[in-house]
Amino acid sequence: MSRRLESAVLHGMLIAGGIVTLFPLFWMLSASFMSTGEAATLPPHLLPHAATLAQYRQLFVRLNLGRAFFSSAFVAIIVTISSVLFGSMAGYAFAKLRFGGRDRLFGLLLSAVVIPPQVGMLPLFLLMKQLHLVNSYWGAIIPSMATMFGIFLIRQFMLSVPQDLLEAARLDGAGELRIYWSVVMPLARPILATLATFMFMSTWNDFMWPLIILSDQSHYTLPVALANLSGEHVQDIELMMAGAVVTVLPVLLVFLALQRYYIAGLMAGSVKG
Repeated sequence: MSRRLESAVLHGMLIAGGIVTLFPLFWMLSASFMSTGEAATLPPHLLPHAATLAQYRQLFVRLNLGRAFFSSAFVAIIVTISSVLFGSMAGYAFAKLRFGGRDRLFGLLLSAVVIPPQVGMLPLFLLMKQLHLVNSYWGAIIPSMATMFGIFLIRQFMLSVPQDLLEAARLDGAGELRIYWSVVMPLARPILATLATFMFMSTWNDFMWPLIILSDQSHYTLPVALANLSGEHVQDIELMMAGAVVTVLPVLLVFLALQRYYIAGLMAGSVKG
């Protein structure tokens, strides 16, 4: 009987914690369908009296948020694809290829993880300025095309790939590029999905670097565009909630779609060789 009581209390606490966690998201979604001023009434409404898409129409028609949505999607997709490609190449090289100074070079690169990103933003901005990439999509993309986090994550997985499998492929006449693409990449799908999910979410939600590198409103990503809107429409709670839904929904869908691979990849990435 005591076990049943403990189980009931535990499940009750988990359900309560889930409700507390999800309630802000629920109210954000509900408020986005409310008419102007309804979210500020007292007592506050949990559900709209008459659901309307007026806030979303205002965002995409009058305020042209669709341009910012395209900018975020373009930057996030290019960064995700390139970081997975370059991170997997570097991770494979550091884990399975032997060359002089491999471990020292990896240790040097790994030490960069402890440096706060804000410290490197000024020299990175000056570098982008010298390359004439300020206020361009590529200025927002290039710094994230390969990250030490992605290289480390994939390297840890690559260490668990049996060396005998690679040697067998070499005996069959396969080159390193063929082994990487045809043997290793299919095995690394969980960790690649993990890195892709992480990079897409972090790039989509990134605010600081796009704010620094992009000065033209036509290039603004969603977080920067919404920050500007909040200054002009700070009292329009329903409009801001609609903008928040537009920002959160894509990353939520990506995470839900890749959740199974994401968790499997995290578990696989913790294996050390």
